[in-house]
Amino acid sequence: MSYLGTYAATAPDRPAVIMASSGESLSYGQLFARSNRLARLLWDAGLRIGDHYAILAENHIRYFEAVWAGLNAGLYVTAINSHLTAEEAAYIVNDSGSKVLITTTALADVAEAIAPLTPNVGRRLMIGGASPAYEHYEEAIGSYAAEPLGPQRRGTFMLYSSGTTGRPKGVKFPLPDWNAQVGEPAFVAQVASMCALAGDGHDVYLSPAPLYHAAPLRASVSVHCLGGTVVVLERFDALEALRAIERYGVTSSQWVPTMFVRMLKLDEADRNRFDLSSLRVAVHAAAPCPVEVKQRMIDWWGPILIEYYSGTENIGSTAITSEEWLSHKGSVGRPVGSASVHICDERGEELAVGEDGLVYFDFPLTSFEYHRDAEKTSSARHPRNPAWRTLGDIGHVDEDGYLYLADRQAFMIIAGGVNIYPQEIEDVLVMHPRVVDTAVIGVPNPDLGEEVKAVVQPGEMPDDPAALEAELIAYCRRHLAAFKCPRSVDFVEQLPRLDNGKLYKRKLRDAYWARTSARQAE
Repeated sequence: MSYLGTYAATAPDRPAVIMASSGESLSYGQLFARSNRLARLLWDAGLRIGDHYAILAENHIRYFEAVWAGLNAGLYVTAINSHLTAEEAAYIVNDSGSKVLITTTALADVAEAIAPLTPNVGRRLMIGGASPAYEHYEEAIGSYAAEPLGPQRRGTFMLYSSGTTGRPKGVKFPLPDWNAQVGEPAFVAQVASMCALAGDGHDVYLSPAPLYHAAPLRASVSVHCLGGTVVVLERFDALEALRAIERYGVTSSQWVPTMFVRMLKLDEADRNRFDLSSLRVAVHAAAPCPVEVKQRMIDWWGPILIEYYSGTENIGSTAITSEEWLSHKGSVGRPVGSASVHICDERGEELAVGEDGLVYFDFPLTSFEYHRDAEKTSSARHPRNPAWRTLGDIGHVDEDGYLYLADRQAFMIIAGGVNIYPQEIEDVLVMHPRVVDTAVIGVPNPDLGEEVKAVVQPGEMPDDPAALEAELIAYCRRHLAAFKCPRSVDFVEQLPRLDNGKLYKRKLRDAYWARTSARQAE
C-alpha cells in the first residue's frame, strides 16, 4: 500500500494540506480518495507506466491530489511555472510529451491560449470550472472510483530547469522499480533529517514558495510520506509567512534568501509581533545567501537555519548547520551522504584548496538525462570522469572540505582579463537600506571587453537617480575592491526574479547587449 493509503487508513481526518491564508484544508482520507479518482481517469485516458502529464496551476488546495495521482500510478509528473506565457508553457507541454493537462480557472485565459498550441494533449481538465477547451475537473474525476489502481509502480517528477541561462530542459530520471513504495526512501530520509521531521504525524511544514518548483514540491511530498501536514502560502508575503508560523504551529520550513531579505526589511515591531517558538528548523537554498543576511536571521531566529546546495538534477548536495556556518561563514556546507565534490579548471584538472573552479559532484546513486538533449546531458559531465557532473557553478573548498560558491559560470564578468563574480557585489548592494533587490551584470566595454553594471530595484524610485547612483557606488567601494565595483547603476521598478529566488539574469543581460549591438549598427 502507498504511503497515502497507510495514513488514509490510520489517520483519515489528519490534515495533509492547509492553505495558509484561507485556512482551507484537505485530509489524508480526502487526498487519497481524490488522487485515486484522478489516477483512474489518467489510466482511462490511455496513460500507462512511464507516460507523462502536466500540471499548470497556482498554489491550490487540489495541487497535491493532481501530483499524487501520477506518483501512485507510475507516471511522470511535470509541474509548470504558472507565470509562463502560453507559448512558453506550450513548449514544456509539447517537449514533455504530456498527454493530459490539468489547470485552474485562475489561469483560464492562458490555458485557452495553450490549447491550440498543444495538439497531442488528449484530455484537458480545469479545477474549479470548465471552459471551451477544458473539462470540469471535479465533475470528471467524480465518476471514477476512489479505490487505488492495482499493482502500483512509483511514478516520479520530470521538472524543467528554470531557463535562466537558456531554454528550459526537462530533467528526467528513470522510474523506480515496480514494487518500490511511493517516495525514494533515501531522499525522504534526507528531507526528514534536514527538516527535523519526527514522522509521528505532528510535523507541520511551511512551504512559502510556488509548488511547481523542485525543492518545495519534493520536500512537501516527503512530508506526506511521513504523515505530516503541509501548510502552503498562496503566495509569498513576509507578514503572512510569519503569521502562518504562529497560527499553525509550524515546526519546519523552507526558504530562499530573497524571502529572508523581505522579512528583515519589515519594521521591527512587525518582525517581533508573532510567536515563532514552534519553529525547529528553517531550511534555505536555491541561491547563495549573503553573509550579513544569514547572520541577522540567526540572530533573530536562533541557530535553526540549515542551508543546502543542490539542483533539480539531484547530482549531489551539500549541507551546513548554523553552528558549522558560524565558523565557516559564506559556505554552503560539505557533501551529504556518499557524494563528493571536485573543483576543476576549464581543462578538467582538479584545483588546489582555495582555488575557484567549476564544481563537480561525484554521486553514483542517481542517474538523469536532459530530456531530448543529449548534448546538454553530455556537457554536464566531466571530460574524463563521466560520473562527475556539474550544475555550472563556480566555487572552491577550504581545508576542512567546506564548499563556497562564487557564481554561475555563465554570469561571470571578465573585465580586462580579470574574473569578477556578480554574486559578491549583489550581496553587498542588497544590504543598502534603499535597495530592495539588485542584479549585477557585465555590459560591453570597448577597452575592457566587459564592465560591471548594477541594476537596482529601490524601495522608492529616486527623485535624483544620479545622486543615488553615486551613493551606491561609494557604498560598494567601502566594502569591495575598486575593480569589482559597478561603473554605473540603473534603476527599475521590478527585477526579473523568478519566484524560486533565482534572477532571470540572462534576459536582463541580453537586453543590454542587444541595445549595445543596435547602437553599434547605426
